[in-house]
Amino acid sequence: MALLEICCYSQTCAVTAEAAGADRIELCSAPAEGGLTPSAGLLKGVRAEVAIPVHPIIRPRGGDFCYDAREFSIMLDDIALIRDLGYPGLVTGILTEDGDVDMSRMKKIMAAATGMAVTFHRAFDMCANPFITLDKLAQLGVARVLTSGQQSSAEKGISKIAELIAHSGAPIIMAGAGVRLSNLDTFIAHGVKELHSSAGMKVPSAMRYRNPGVSMSADADADEYSRYCVDGNAVAAMKAALAAAS
Repeated sequence: MALLEICCYSQTCAVTAEAAGADRIELCSAPAEGGLTPSAGLLKGVRAEVAIPVHPIIRPRGGDFCYDAREFSIMLDDIALIRDLGYPGLVTGILTEDGDVDMSRMKKIMAAATGMAVTFHRAFDMCANPFITLDKLAQLGVARVLTSGQQSSAEKGISKIAELIAHSGAPIIMAGAGVRLSNLDTFIAHGVKELHSSAGMKVPSAMRYRNPGVSMSADADADEYSRYCVDGNAVAAMKAALAAAS
């Protein structure tokens, strides 16, 4: 049966995902940024309450994946924290200015993460040559690659994902971006063994008093009176569909 990883942006979401049958969690903060390194408090809380494997993302800021010396130093410090907390894996990725994997820095990350499973995230979808990059990640000992097949969604990129699976005995190719119950059959038919989904829904704020004239967001269209949460029913339905297909 294909493994189901759920992306979680809070401790409550992580608990919900585990209860609904998720096999693994990618733990992040900042959903509007596509996922940033979780806070120390979130890391400690999830580690204490969630038993299934949790892999925190190590991403110091939004935007591209080409980091300066200060940002890289922060990444190494964050890896030390999650290693000391006992996390079994992490999710990260670094590229050069020319869209290649930054081998020198990734070697340092692999050394800092000794004993942990390292996933190279969707920085892979921004690389210039995915097959050369995949070979280099294999040399590094990266456990898996999260990819949409260099398209806006994994469903659109399924042909490239299938090519990557055929190209690679390792790392594992995990499909992510727009993975949901309605398209699981597509991924299963193409030999995908690991799937990454947000299984998300928007939940309205509990606040009764609201000031419509003030926003804390740089996005003028952002709805600050709703928040992303994992939909436990969606996770359970995906797990049931994967079990039925196995």
